[in-house]
Amino acid sequence: MSATFARLSRAPAPCIRILRQNIHTTPTRAQRQPIPTTPTCPPPTCACASTPPDLAIDRTSPLLNTVAAYASQVVLCTGTSDWPSNIEQEGGATGEFVKGLKGIVGRGGEAFDPFNNVLITASDIPASQTPNTTTALLFPAFKRIPVIPHSPSSYRAFATAYLKAESLHPMHDGLSADQKAKLSRDESAARILPQAEDITTPTILICGHATRDSRCGALGPLLQHSFEKEFARRGIDAHVAQISHIGGHKFAGNVIVYLPPAWGNALSGAGIWYGRVGPESVEGLVGETVVGGRVVRDMVRGGRMAGGGDLGRGVEGMEREEKGEDGKGGLRLEPRDRR
Repeated sequence: MSATFARLSRAPAPCIRILRQNIHTTPTRAQRQPIPTTPTCPPPTCACASTPPDLAIDRTSPLLNTVAAYASQVVLCTGTSDWPSNIEQEGGATGEFVKGLKGIVGRGGEAFDPFNNVLITASDIPASQTPNTTTALLFPAFKRIPVIPHSPSSYRAFATAYLKAESLHPMHDGLSADQKAKLSRDESAARILPQAEDITTPTILICGHATRDSRCGALGPLLQHSFEKEFARRGIDAHVAQISHIGGHKFAGNVIVYLPPAWGNALSGAGIWYGRVGPESVEGLVGETVVGGRVVRDMVRGGRMAGGGDLGRGVEGMEREEKGEDGKGGLRLEPRDRR
């Protein structure tokens, strides 16, 4: 599998049809909860590093909706950023954990569900000091599960308690009760695992996978330092980490912003994926998204809203409405007031 974050399902996300009334072909603003946005990232107000000029970054292709739909992202704490091109091939604890988890929910695994896409990503967050265990962060559940033992029973419990689907796709209606149970989440399985901890501060994940792409390898450390410096300047407690491949190398730097549910702005509980992020963009992204709760339109790739909505599709729908278009790119007809 080419993607190092181990995209466990390549099946397209199921299409969600919206029931419409009258003659509208897209939901109106009153029907859809708007996503707060700002058109572009504001320029920095102080001196900062700049993006290296020799990086071949794609600055012309559309960014929006370049992120595949996903249900969960598992972030493994490895304590290093020197991963092999494919983290599954790592010879130590990281590779062992990835292989064990994929044996449950990966393609060909006993509980593989093509409609429940799980991303597995390595990070440079300090690793568990207990031998034969791994600590993992889970988004958008915003949970930290420490010292998970490397055993078949633990892999199965972790997948069942946190990764399997909470409700099955209608395409599974024809399965037997036993088959449905095997694919369904059961939070009671967590009882054999260490107690999960809530993640209550913003988490910034930056692709820094140098063995996969030199652009991410060059920008990852620069962006990590820039975000850490900006959070310190603002007095914000946040976690900033480099992670393995998440797709879209040509759009480096690639950054995911996860804001915890109780963060207190309109994007609380969301995961926002940005592309073409340079050190000069960090101050603006922190101000607009982390502090202000607004999505920067010209840098957003996609993501998940709290509750599971597709952030990219939501922004796309808003843009179409603003242009007076329906969902198929045509003009939207508005009813005439005949009073």
